[in-house]
Amino acid sequence: MNIAENWVKIENTTALKDKDRMVFRQEGKQILLIRKGTQIFAVNNRCPHEGYPLSEGSLSQDCSLTCNWHNWKFDLKSGDTLVGGDRLRHYPVRQGEDGLWIDLQDIPASQVRQQALDNIQASFDRYEYDRMGRELARFRRAGGAYKEAVLDSLLRNHDRLEYGMGHAFAAAADWLAYGQELEQQGKDEDALATVLEIISHVAWDCQRTPSCPYTQNVLPYAPEALRAAIEVEDENRAIALTRGALKEGLTFGDLMPVLARAALDHYKGFGHAAIYTYKAGQLADLLGEKAWEALLFPLVRYLIYANREDLIPEFRAYNKRLALWDGTGDQPIFADDLKGLSVSRSLARVVQSSARPEEVFLALQEALAWNMLHFDVQFEQAADNAVADNVNWLDFTHGLTFANAVRVLCEQVPDLWPRALLQMACFNGRNRSYIARNMDVKDWYVADRDKFFVETFTNLLDHGQPEPIISAHLMKLSTAVRTEVERASGMRRDVMLAGLNRFLHSPIKRKHLLRTARQAYRFVAREG
Repeated sequence: MNIAENWVKIENTTALKDKDRMVFRQEGKQILLIRKGTQIFAVNNRCPHEGYPLSEGSLSQDCSLTCNWHNWKFDLKSGDTLVGGDRLRHYPVRQGEDGLWIDLQDIPASQVRQQALDNIQASFDRYEYDRMGRELARFRRAGGAYKEAVLDSLLRNHDRLEYGMGHAFAAAADWLAYGQELEQQGKDEDALATVLEIISHVAWDCQRTPSCPYTQNVLPYAPEALRAAIEVEDENRAIALTRGALKEGLTFGDLMPVLARAALDHYKGFGHAAIYTYKAGQLADLLGEKAWEALLFPLVRYLIYANREDLIPEFRAYNKRLALWDGTGDQPIFADDLKGLSVSRSLARVVQSSARPEEVFLALQEALAWNMLHFDVQFEQAADNAVADNVNWLDFTHGLTFANAVRVLCEQVPDLWPRALLQMACFNGRNRSYIARNMDVKDWYVADRDKFFVETFTNLLDHGQPEPIISAHLMKLSTAVRTEVERASGMRRDVMLAGLNRFLHSPIKRKHLLRTARQAYRFVAREG
């Protein structure tokens, strides 16, 4: 179709002459024509917000058209959206002696895609969730690949994470992988939901935060130099070394061993260091080389600033037991040997079986699943907890997601097993005070594993959780358990499924008004 053929003559303009507005339908388009004095404007009749007819809207003297359903306003002269978000489509109009003509030429698909990505970013600061969804749909309809929209959001926002990677980037790997499963099944609309979850979580984490730029310096890469820079919390040097690695042609996978070592050098970040390292690697595989900087830089920043839990009294025994790990402890170990043990006793018991790392892993994994199945929810619900006892469901999920992450990392770097297993033991011990050993859990056991996972992942698309951090944990734990269950059998498999089942069907109390007030009051009273 040439340019001339894009212009369509409007044969009947009686309504426009009589009422100064009319709706013209052509090629599936519904176009509103408005006459204001000697000017004629043509716009999409469907409001870009929710599709209500702009033909029922109000026109001001200054050519501002208002959609009366939600008060969105559009400047017909400039094309700007004055109140609202999404941009209204305008069409060129030509008046001549031969009548009224309108140009129906479609905007180039590449331009539509770029506008949609720009508009997604513009929706971040006010967290316009519905708009993100509409712009994603426009991007997809114009031929965009969902993973390209994810990549664009990571590239634009990775430097807005002041303390490095968070749940949004980490959970993206699982959401995107599930979205690709749905695409392969022909469920494109459902796949859009997974990408909306990723992008809206990035927006949540970055809302109204300024850029925290990374150094542009480049240093020759050396693995131990990067690990040392992370250890001493020297961000600029660590990022410069990372830039050096990329400049030398190294891949994300080439950097994984040193990042895994840095993640497990200490028991830190409540297990997030290892989880984020694993998930960043998965996301790098899904998105490709263009994503490497956007993943590596916030990951390195997180590894630098993550809190060192092995420095606090509860976990100081970790380093002592690590020093005693010599791989000679040959005592058989089972999950029952670990249930109810303190941190110190868990660590000591694991060292006694140091010659059996695979056996230790299986025992710890089952024990962590058992802990989750027996979580005492009174600690999540109570208003009179001590601050140290502010434990919730999300805390208990970390044992299993951490186990999944370290298994994969240690398969790549086997000499990290002692650290990983002892850190799993720390999780086991920290859970000890928050479990109800004698609770009746038989109804949580899963009879049909395949049906359970189909229902679980289908339900995740409509999770109903307002906080992205909750849905991130729902997805991460479900994915981790599905992965690990495929490798498990017997009681270990059954307990993991039961623990996940109970978590998925338990209410999560996220706002603690009375507890927060009481704890704040008592804390300030002790300040003197």
